[in-house]
Amino acid sequence: MAELFGAAFVEVVGGSAIVVGHDMRPSSPGLSAAFARGAAARGVDVTLIGLCSTDQLYYASGSMGLPGAMFTASHNPAQYNGIKMCRAGAAPVGQDTGLSQIRVLVEGWLDAGAPAVPAGTVPGTVTEQDSLKGYAEHLRSLVDLASVRPLKVVVDAGNGMGGHTVPTVFEGLPLEVTQMYFELDGTFPNHEANPLDPKNIVDLQARVLAEGADLGIAFDGDADRCFIVDERGVGVSPSAITALVASRELARNGGSGTVIHNLITSWSVPEVVRENGGTPVRTRVGHSFIKEEMARTGAIFGGEHSAHYYFKDFWNADTGMLAALHVLAALGGQDGPLSELVASYDRYAGSGEINSTVADQAGRLAAVKEAFGGREGVTLDELDGLTVTGEDWWFNVRASNTEPLLRLNVEARDADTLARVRDEALNLIRA
Repeated sequence: MAELFGAAFVEVVGGSAIVVGHDMRPSSPGLSAAFARGAAARGVDVTLIGLCSTDQLYYASGSMGLPGAMFTASHNPAQYNGIKMCRAGAAPVGQDTGLSQIRVLVEGWLDAGAPAVPAGTVPGTVTEQDSLKGYAEHLRSLVDLASVRPLKVVVDAGNGMGGHTVPTVFEGLPLEVTQMYFELDGTFPNHEANPLDPKNIVDLQARVLAEGADLGIAFDGDADRCFIVDERGVGVSPSAITALVASRELARNGGSGTVIHNLITSWSVPEVVRENGGTPVRTRVGHSFIKEEMARTGAIFGGEHSAHYYFKDFWNADTGMLAALHVLAALGGQDGPLSELVASYDRYAGSGEINSTVADQAGRLAAVKEAFGGREGVTLDELDGLTVTGEDWWFNVRASNTEPLLRLNVEARDADTLARVRDEALNLIRA
């Protein structure tokens, strides 16, 4: 089937060449090779970059000007695998920008196979090329770390692709790095490679304290997301990291520019953006929406509460590694601890995402809308699910696209208000 996907991919995105990479899962090398065969059979040249992080694949796509495919299932369990695809310049292939067309083609070819190539078609070449050094050099050209003070850093790669990229990117920097789970192992023997789940950063938190480190960094399975732990072993909100990086990117761009944030990021993000001379733009949750808005508005940076960070200087694609370098530069450029540095960017109490299994998603959303819709001082919007905003709080309820779940995120100016609003919303959702 991977060969069919390769054939369908080049049929939809066009062009004469593509680039393909893969993560450390046991099935990834074979799948990427089959995908390459399917593309090459249709006359397209394929460059295999082998083991890589997803943002390393985006680097290759952007720097080479080629469509790309990355075989990974990110943070999902070992038995899963998948493909992240992009057009030339790391432009997204989303549901409305080619993904549905690829699916239709593959489904139509499952029984009989892909149609014969036109007569005279010369099969494409399949060559190998390393992109890790170029990727590291590009990232380090975007953040000045030459003058930062020495830092002690614990990095948890979760047996994912961070174990492949971190040594090269961090080489020669004034960092004392303690490595955790750097062995590439797609069975994830130590913990699931999803740092947004609190149980998966327990080891990192303990190690930061044991080492007396300045901070901890955890990457997910394909290393396109990073999660930060401060010197106390306390997780730093991805919204706070979004605000911190936004302030730095605005400074790099003369104190002006557009910053994209999705609608479940903290109120802190648009506040910090405005305080630093920028223009915040709110969008739906999901990388394809962020990337589309980045391109439409010419934004310099974008962030999601899921710890995806997007940069204009990285072809509008997401890279957790570049966000991590910004955190290191910000921390190392001053004398205080990370907890103090991020305090000004973390201004509100947040619930995190709370999932509820709901049979009638539309009915429960309607009940929430009816309960809050007529209240004085309360506004509703349905950009993505339902967002309800009061004077000193807000919450968003969204339906999962793949499971019978409603996802709730709540934020308020204080913990008591947060608890009250959260509990009322959950009672309606779970009624």
